[in-house]
Amino acid sequence: MTKVKESSTNQLNKKLALNVCPVTYTIEKIGGRWKPLIIYNLLSGKKRYSELRRLIPAITEKMLIQQLKQLEADKLIERKALPVVPPFVEYNLSSSGLKLKNVLDAMVLWADFCRDGKQVK
Repeated sequence: MTKVKESSTNQLNKKLALNVCPVTYTIEKIGGRWKPLIIYNLLSGKKRYSELRRLIPAITEKMLIQQLKQLEADKLIERKALPVVPPFVEYNLSSSGLKLKNVLDAMVLWADFCRDGKQVK
């Protein structure tokens, strides 16, 4: 994979859009195939890693780990490693992550509306 040139016009435009546009900022943090599913599944409460794997069977282990790390770095989820034998990890939404409930609920309503064959206006 090639290294991203931080000073490129594209990267500068991306940084500007992230700082200026709240929609772009939100999409950067929760966009993609898996992040919304992870967040949605954590809305019902804390989950162990194995529970998330079961709830999202199509995701690979590598991708789940990667997405969880990104969500944790963005402070949308919290990771708690419990000191037991065998060790296990729990994930739950942070206060910022919990604020996404209305966003995800609106996305569900919009998708249901569109799937019913109605036009979005």
